[in-house]
Amino acid sequence: MSVATSVPIEGKKQPMTREEKKVIVASSLGTVFEWYDFYLAGSLAINISANFFSGVNPTAGFIFTLLGFAAGFAVRPFGALFFGRLGDLIGRKYTFLVTMTVMGLSTFIVGLLPSYAAIGIVAPIAFVVCRLLQGLALGGEYGGAATYVAEHAPQGRRGFYTSWIQTTATFGLFLSLVVILLLRFSMSAEDFAAWGWRVPFLLSILLLGISIWIRLQLQESPAFTKMKAEGTQSKAPLTEAFGRWKNAKIGLIALFGGTAGQAVVWYTGQFYALFYLTQTLKVDGTTANLLIALALLIGTPFFIVFGWLSDRIGRKPIILAGCLIAAISYFPLFAALSQYSNPDLVAAQENAPVTVIADPAECSFQFNPVGTSSFTTSCDIAKSFLARNAVNYANEAALAGTVAKIRIGDQVIEAFDAKAAGPEAAARTTAFTKTVTDAIRAHGYPAAADPAKMNKVMMTVILTILVLFVTMVYGPIAALLVELFPTRIRYTGMSLPYHIGNGWFGGFLPPTAFAIVAATGNIYSGLWYPIAIALMTFVVGLLLLPETKDRDIYTYKGE
Repeated sequence: MSVATSVPIEGKKQPMTREEKKVIVASSLGTVFEWYDFYLAGSLAINISANFFSGVNPTAGFIFTLLGFAAGFAVRPFGALFFGRLGDLIGRKYTFLVTMTVMGLSTFIVGLLPSYAAIGIVAPIAFVVCRLLQGLALGGEYGGAATYVAEHAPQGRRGFYTSWIQTTATFGLFLSLVVILLLRFSMSAEDFAAWGWRVPFLLSILLLGISIWIRLQLQESPAFTKMKAEGTQSKAPLTEAFGRWKNAKIGLIALFGGTAGQAVVWYTGQFYALFYLTQTLKVDGTTANLLIALALLIGTPFFIVFGWLSDRIGRKPIILAGCLIAAISYFPLFAALSQYSNPDLVAAQENAPVTVIADPAECSFQFNPVGTSSFTTSCDIAKSFLARNAVNYANEAALAGTVAKIRIGDQVIEAFDAKAAGPEAAARTTAFTKTVTDAIRAHGYPAAADPAKMNKVMMTVILTILVLFVTMVYGPIAALLVELFPTRIRYTGMSLPYHIGNGWFGGFLPPTAFAIVAATGNIYSGLWYPIAIALMTFVVGLLLLPETKDRDIYTYKGE
């Protein structure tokens, strides 16, 4: 059978055509808008909580918090499975039109939802449903956009073409923050809290309209059209991709030798760095956000640079080098960031050592990803307070049943068991917090970083280096994932390892890091989580991950 399809040809010396530019712009713009929608719920969490969860009892609130968390992270792989299968059956173009529509409408509905005061329990239920739909849609969008662009790219330029998709999460975050800031500056705080916070959600309907109009002008990808005309489509993409070992093996290698390490480096550079600045180093939120934004602004073009470079030297060496260099340099970089951001804290840690004396059996591993668990033993209360206040401490074992104590210099402060305290727990918490706070302040631990002592230039340099690691691992990853799987299962095959890596390995980084810090007593020990995962990816990738830059995705049938 003769197939009339326009398959991209070797393109190392040919300029990008007008049609190719349209493909990249349309795919990237739609994905930017989807990230914009997804980030709004996090950026406006306080307003959402005040409107939709104000009257929920603690038990129901616990359930809604879990569901909201699942929408952001755990649900994404299920969206990848559902929409990945759809994309391999009916086509890339129509599938990511569906994901974009689901995302846009669910975001718009959030802007229209009445508050808890108006409709009661229906409000939080409806909000969680919208968030679940957003998570599912995002799980399908990335794989569709990356696959679509890659299947339009000439041989030898897929890394460069797909690297534009890799910038969309950053631009989506920027767009959401800009819209929110403009609204805050244009109205009073009271008006914004009353109704202004809804405007960014409502604007998503305009962005949806623009995205649909642009994407409707696109044609189906050449690779899918060719496959469909030849009648070689998979009839069961999920079964073929993950039910057959030869393909499932590639998915596992892609996850453990690619996306897991990429995800933790990405989250460390963009999110954990912000958490560390504000929560550990006590840098004010405005300064921290501005410095992170500046670092992102400087670093974002390097997504394109490393995507382009991967067409020359390969995807594998750049991604694995990014994982290895990040793992080796995290400890010195974060130590330097501490020194330049809050030198008083660093001095206090050196001059006023702290020890927690406790029964090891009472000390929990405080992993609390959704913020709903309670840690009530005297050891947990003592360690949690110190970890939140960036106080390094040594651990000293006490006899079984002993109430935990904090020793600061010559001063010893006894903690308490919240359950045993019963009705007096709140009062004892207040008294304990004041006593320990006064003690650490007296020994030089600052309440906040002193702006006059910050070296903002060096802080920006370090944050930019962290972002450059992100661009190394993230810039080429889309091209790698696309090239690992044959056309018939490509959308399905690449989407799942990407979203497990980024949704689970990356999404669990902040709570895991905090739990490690609380357990060990060292503010830097949380870095062991991204370091361990990045090194795992380096080893697995080095041994098992194939180099794919020269693979012809139009003729590749799998191993």
